[in-house]
Amino acid sequence: MAAELVRGQNHPLSQMRLEIRVAAGKPVVAAATLGDEHGRIHGVEWVAHPGTPTLPGLEVSKQAAADHRLAVDLGAVPEAVHRVSVLLALPLGAEGPTRFGAVAAPFVAVTGLDGTEVASYTITGLDAESAVVALELYRRQGAWKVRAVGQGYAGGLAELLTDQGLPQAAHLAGSINEAVARGLARSVAAPPPRTADGDRTRQTATPGIGPEGSGATTQGAPGAVAPQPTSPYDAQGTPSAVAPQPTSPYGPQGTPGAVAPQSGYPGAAAPADPAAQAAGTAAGGPIDYSHPRRQTGAPPSPAPTAPPAPPGQAAQPVAGDATGWSMEERLYNQVWGMFEDLARTMAAYRSAVDFADSRMEKELDQALSDPRSRIGGQGDAAREAAQAKHAQLVDQARAALDRDLAQLAAESEVVEPALPLAFAGWDNPVWHGYRVPMEIPMALRLGDLHLPESPDLRIPMLVRLPLERGLWIDSGGGESLDGSFADSHELRRLALDTAVAHAARLLAVYPVGEFAVHVIDPAGSAAQALVPLVHTGVLAAPPAVGAAGVADVLARLTQRVDLVQMAVRGGAADSLPPGLDTAEQLLIVNDFPHGFDDRAVTQLRYLADEGPAVGVHLMMVADREDAAAYGPLLDPLWRSLMRLTPLPDDHLADPWVGHAWTYEPSSVPPGSQVLQRVLTEVATARTKYR
Repeated sequence: MAAELVRGQNHPLSQMRLEIRVAAGKPVVAAATLGDEHGRIHGVEWVAHPGTPTLPGLEVSKQAAADHRLAVDLGAVPEAVHRVSVLLALPLGAEGPTRFGAVAAPFVAVTGLDGTEVASYTITGLDAESAVVALELYRRQGAWKVRAVGQGYAGGLAELLTDQGLPQAAHLAGSINEAVARGLARSVAAPPPRTADGDRTRQTATPGIGPEGSGATTQGAPGAVAPQPTSPYDAQGTPSAVAPQPTSPYGPQGTPGAVAPQSGYPGAAAPADPAAQAAGTAAGGPIDYSHPRRQTGAPPSPAPTAPPAPPGQAAQPVAGDATGWSMEERLYNQVWGMFEDLARTMAAYRSAVDFADSRMEKELDQALSDPRSRIGGQGDAAREAAQAKHAQLVDQARAALDRDLAQLAAESEVVEPALPLAFAGWDNPVWHGYRVPMEIPMALRLGDLHLPESPDLRIPMLVRLPLERGLWIDSGGGESLDGSFADSHELRRLALDTAVAHAARLLAVYPVGEFAVHVIDPAGSAAQALVPLVHTGVLAAPPAVGAAGVADVLARLTQRVDLVQMAVRGGAADSLPPGLDTAEQLLIVNDFPHGFDDRAVTQLRYLADEGPAVGVHLMMVADREDAAAYGPLLDPLWRSLMRLTPLPDDHLADPWVGHAWTYEPSSVPPGSQVLQRVLTEVATARTKYR
């Protein structure tokens, strides 16, 4: 039976390899410290935190998250360590709660690698505290125990670390907060929670509010632990060849389950009406994240299921293998499930390989440290035995990975052709029968994601609509991942082509009259790339050039944001000027920061921060290095936008283990006229609408 602890209570631990699971309801930072027999920390190297997630016998998350999984191997911690303390803190600089009294009581559970719960603790009684020592694992007379602590600190991590005897506490607390901020800036958003391991059917869930307005937090209720995937290890620490889906949460850096509260990859849905969205946010009340026009009606229809597979064979995949109100929602959730499955199965493989490497290294050190092994052939025999065991473990892990990849590849083959227009790639035949839709879709495809071990398995990258973050199309970098491309001029052209393709997708998936595109091109350098948008007449106005054109467009969009915000805050949404365009607005900015004065830069930052809530979105086409010339002035703008690239780039991190996912933009096939046909159809529909 698992022990439900109260503050100060302890419980013996019978296992050395453990997981500590945290459900906090809101994104929190998880860290851990190693202490001596007096509980003192000897230095910053005794603290595992998002900037340094791995210590001997200890792994924590690199990101702020509503749910965490920390890995602890008590047999691997140094002999001088007598105490492992688990710390939780609210991230600084986030648009979220600043004290634990404003969130649900965090829940912490200690489990074995098989998921069996050993002890749990709900941290109650917190109020003004922003950091807390949740529990500690401590050594007594050669045995380990867990104690529920629940000691909170209103001064945050700095006060907590100072209390544990760390001289550099303030500096380390700042480093931790900086590492968390970097993680938020480069991460994709969290997907909906998954079902239990045995249930392959993927289900929807209503995400909660994170610092950036999204992030799955529905599993954060006190006393409830989210269903977790199985571990790739059996009781002896050997990769299991019979586990149906080895999905350990640990990657090569040991970064378990972080939920990135961003809205780049599919996050929470938002109301279709910008004014309604702003009203909900401004009022501070709950926001309804159900999809527009699907907030009432019958319960979700069951997902299609395949006939039972013959014994010993995997079930045949089916498109729409998830619950939802419609096939669109089921496919959306299925894509999310595939993304999560690939992330976790790859984490299991990498973790197993890392385990095999460390085990072989340890065995070799033990064998060769004995001088007697150097006599005769004992040393060589020990080396060969260790290498053979390593190869066996790696082969078992690879076999499990190949099995899972084959299943996901089969699922991708049936899902990709069934995707609706907004989720489909430009090469999908669904675009050839394009007609302007009657309602806004749930999400939009911006490209594909894949991992280096499985480059042929691509997962669609979907973002929820309306957009919750602007986009930064990076025209810098200078070369592709394989080093075959280094022409900066060609890279800028590709960045513009990517921006045009993304803008065309947005125009194509919105109903007529509900989306408008503006372009700022100060020097006119994007004229050739903008031809598809200009010649079809889908732009709201000709591209703005020169200082006067830039100032005019920015002034009009800034005024629109101000008017809508004032109308919503004053409860007078019906009093907007009659001529105000209520459609969603996208501003494409080329060649930034060239041609922009300080006033224009300030207006862009304002649009990036305030615009999405009232239907104004940015798409910047710029080189990060050029923008860096403005110094820290543009850092907030850079962080507020989601970086995309015109060439494959491994710059996106998943919400669990921080895998470096390679992003590839959704490009129009060479020689294809699909983009022109789609934009022409949009322009024709607009003419009839007017």
